[in-house]
Amino acid sequence: MTVQVAASYEDTLSMILADVEVLSQETVPLERAIGRALSAALASPVALPPWDNAGMDGYAVRREDVVNASAEAPVALTVMGESVAGSIAAKLPRVSAGQAVRIMTGAPVPYGANVVVRVEDTDAGIESVSILNNRDSKGRGNIRPEGQEVGRGDLVFSAGTTISPPHLGVLASLGHALVPVHRRPKVAVLSGGNELVMVENFDAVLAGKCIVSSTSYALPAFLESVGAEVQRLPLVRDDLDAVVEGIRDALDDGCDLLLTTGGVSVGAYDYVRDAITKLGGTIDRWRARIRPGGPLGIGSVRGRRWLGLPGNPVSTMVTATLFAAPLVRLLGGHARVHNATIRVRMLDEVETAAPLAHFLRVVLESNEDGSIQARLAGAQASNLLRTLAECNALLHVPEHVGATRSGDVFAAIPFAWAMTSMRAGSTL
Repeated sequence: MTVQVAASYEDTLSMILADVEVLSQETVPLERAIGRALSAALASPVALPPWDNAGMDGYAVRREDVVNASAEAPVALTVMGESVAGSIAAKLPRVSAGQAVRIMTGAPVPYGANVVVRVEDTDAGIESVSILNNRDSKGRGNIRPEGQEVGRGDLVFSAGTTISPPHLGVLASLGHALVPVHRRPKVAVLSGGNELVMVENFDAVLAGKCIVSSTSYALPAFLESVGAEVQRLPLVRDDLDAVVEGIRDALDDGCDLLLTTGGVSVGAYDYVRDAITKLGGTIDRWRARIRPGGPLGIGSVRGRRWLGLPGNPVSTMVTATLFAAPLVRLLGGHARVHNATIRVRMLDEVETAAPLAHFLRVVLESNEDGSIQARLAGAQASNLLRTLAECNALLHVPEHVGATRSGDVFAAIPFAWAMTSMRAGSTL
């Protein structure tokens, strides 16, 4: 085992993401593609919209017939028929001089018409209609042209695109009932500690004997939210053989990434690093210059990547956000791998222990001028998971900064799950 000095946040992330092979492709039904990354570029077999259609309820007319219409000099036109959703343009009456076709939003525009006059700009006649002004004769005239959104044969989405609900709608419109995507990374999560129990054993907590393994619930849920298929392994006790057996079980089950929590520091009962080496694995690094989350194992075992996250609940979740999430997205073939950041103005003054990069739990709020400001969400100790639940972002204070001052600007990583719980009256 080669033990190296602690690396910076940036170097640690670069090491974790280096030489990663994207997982294989599979084809899934459209409704199961949400959150996956496209493994191939997709083109459109049709135009969207497939025909000129009305952007308003009204009357399809010739521009030249209505260009001089006004309330003082309305233009009377003969109504030849009606176009509704499901109508076929070729079967509608052709609009000639002095004629109109009543039309509904989204319905095909009949041949000969090049303007749709809104119904509120008419007298809403049935057999004949009076056009009361010429404002609809300008520009596109309330017509959505064929191919306005997508032309036939156009590249619609590139490989690596993360499929969101709107992507599903577009793909459905283009007839992609089956979608080529990368496989979800299978992530095995192994946690351990003699003091830990699952929540169904809460009687032991009430008796003062144990604590609940909170990250056995929070960490898998977070990993699933960033695209992983998670295998949560049974808790293991603080024993080298037990840790070895737990890791071996995860590897035998075919995981793509092994995540362990706890046991990577220098305590007498920290066995994870020894277990990795006993199984023939390699440890490239086991400490990063960050807080929370300094003890951090990086390596591989039996051809699978391994990340050893620290055991304190907040440290586990912060390092999962900073390092595990980008790795999961990269394995899953997503083009956008790194966490999104925004620039915010810090309001609280905090002394930090340089030279460590600090990731403070903060609440982002919108200022009156539209800028984004940050306040501490509460106490920052690494065992206080509630503060993480109450924040909506991590504020990155670089390691060369020894203190934040009110008004200093920093990068923040917003939590997607927390944006709907921002304080009343504040928006991003």
